[in-house]
Amino acid sequence: MARRCFVTGKQGKAGNARSHSMRATRRKWGVNVQKVRILVDGKPKRVYVSTRALKSGLVTRV
Repeated sequence: MARRCFVTGKQGKAGNARSHSMRATRRKWGVNVQKVRILVDGKPKRVYVSTRALKSGLVTRV
């Protein structure tokens, strides 16, 4: 399962890491998601939620 935010849909990005000589190698930037229990359709469910969504109050934990 991909580490994607259940609420906002945020996911990781990919790009190039650049050295001092500007040589490009592929790398990934992960998204800061935490596995939490929230109510989905009235039932508690364990899902990945981004920390931004948790801090902003979009999600209420069970």
